[in-house]
Amino acid sequence: MQDSKKYGKTTNRSGKEGTSYEISQRCLIIRLNGELDHHNAVKIREKADRLIDRNHIKHIVFDFSDASFMDSAGIGVIMGRYKKVIFIGGKIAVASVNSAVDRIFKLSGLYKIIDKYDTVEAALNHLR
Repeated sequence: MQDSKKYGKTTNRSGKEGTSYEISQRCLIIRLNGELDHHNAVKIREKADRLIDRNHIKHIVFDFSDASFMDSAGIGVIMGRYKKVIFIGGKIAVASVNSAVDRIFKLSGLYKIIDKYDTVEAALNHLR
């Protein structure tokens, strides 16, 4: 990706590298690693909000290629970021969703407001 900035990775509770953040034009890519649950939701929300506000982010892509699980706190993280960008004409997309997380998205009704893509690149091409 041209014209993109990468931001530091967080560390999850098992000591492995966790979520990473990248900005490409006005799109924030949040690459999840492990679980999007109540243990790390606050850190992800706070870091994402800082990047959204400081960089005038319009769209957000959540990359689930390395995520194994999401709970209701994860739904809250996604919904909160959706509310931040929807009023400026932005959109949220998810990419590389596994079957367990896909089931959560379907049951929660998030797919009614969030588009799903096979890859981050496909999501970015659609959002731009």
